[in-house]
Amino acid sequence: MAKRDFYEILDVPKTADEQELKKAYRKMAIKYHPDKNPGDKAAEENFKEAAEAYEVLSDANKRAQYDRFGHRGVGGASGGGNPFGGGGMNMDDIFSQFGDIFGQGNFGGFGFGGQQQQGRRVNKGTNLRIKVKLTLEEIATGVEKKIKVNKFIPCKVCTGTGADKGSSFSTCGTCKGAGRVNRITNTILGQMQTASTCPTCEGEGRIIASKCKNCHGDGIVRDEEVITLNIPAGVGEGMQLNVAGKGNAAPRGGIAGDLIVGIEEVEHAELKRDGNNLYYNCYINFADAALGTSIEIPTLEGKAKFKIDAGTQSGKVYRLRGKGLPEVNSYDRGDLMVDVNVWTPQQLSAEERSILEKFKEAQNFTPQPGKKEKSFFERMKEYFQ
Repeated sequence: MAKRDFYEILDVPKTADEQELKKAYRKMAIKYHPDKNPGDKAAEENFKEAAEAYEVLSDANKRAQYDRFGHRGVGGASGGGNPFGGGGMNMDDIFSQFGDIFGQGNFGGFGFGGQQQQGRRVNKGTNLRIKVKLTLEEIATGVEKKIKVNKFIPCKVCTGTGADKGSSFSTCGTCKGAGRVNRITNTILGQMQTASTCPTCEGEGRIIASKCKNCHGDGIVRDEEVITLNIPAGVGEGMQLNVAGKGNAAPRGGIAGDLIVGIEEVEHAELKRDGNNLYYNCYINFADAALGTSIEIPTLEGKAKFKIDAGTQSGKVYRLRGKGLPEVNSYDRGDLMVDVNVWTPQQLSAEERSILEKFKEAQNFTPQPGKKEKSFFERMKEYFQ
């Protein structure tokens, strides 16, 4: 089923600012919160949908990508999957990521009717950002890239737990394993209960008896990892790919962050890109323009023979359909535009000048723009057809 527009989900205009987005998301989150709709799968899906929409639109970079490319420009993906696929958000991600909307340390603590989400906090690793340079040839077909990334990975000695070999965990005495502590405040409206992250165990609900000496109890160490990226055809300069779970590992066995890959295009020596179309400036001499000729032009598949018609005027644009770049996740493909420029010699020998003087007054050498040559507007109309 096609994903709904993020602005439609939050019921805000595309010009909505940060405060409008936050207010709209809060309204949706309260309406569809699992505590208020126990066992209602539809409400849970709406809750996740609103969280994903806010997660994208509240981030300036992600919002710009979404406004430009739609759903294909944002979202989570594995290294071997489609980097523009669905987000795949879960409730733990939502609760931990958007708690600041409600002014609390953990979104899961927002309760209705005295109910409260219980359980230890799940650590989340930080995201990483890198840039990958691609040639137009690689963009045309898609490419697999192996990159070496310096990041936090799970400690191999303790397998990411943070505990020394043979050591165990003990339940936190402050929160009794809940990871959260409750506080009751008297207000003019009565007693109000709030929950916050346990300061002793930092929300994990347990304490390490003896910390791993290699990672000092963090469960992560800095090292290099080779990551395989499957980049689809048609990506463009400034586009971002989100590779889920390939960012920094989280402390003590939490959820790894994401790897955000920025695309940089390597400038082609002869072809220029505009959207999915490619442009080539072709220069021919006066004789070839008058008599017609065959030339070689560059394409992304290599050199190709191309015929120039007799009588071709400078500024004529030939369109080679389907020889441009593909659209991301689509069968559509751009065109290759060949812009013909007739080269006028700047220096002439005596013999060349004598020959041209003979033709100077000839009838066929007299410009007749209204007869055969198409106007600028006619050429532009053909250009965009």
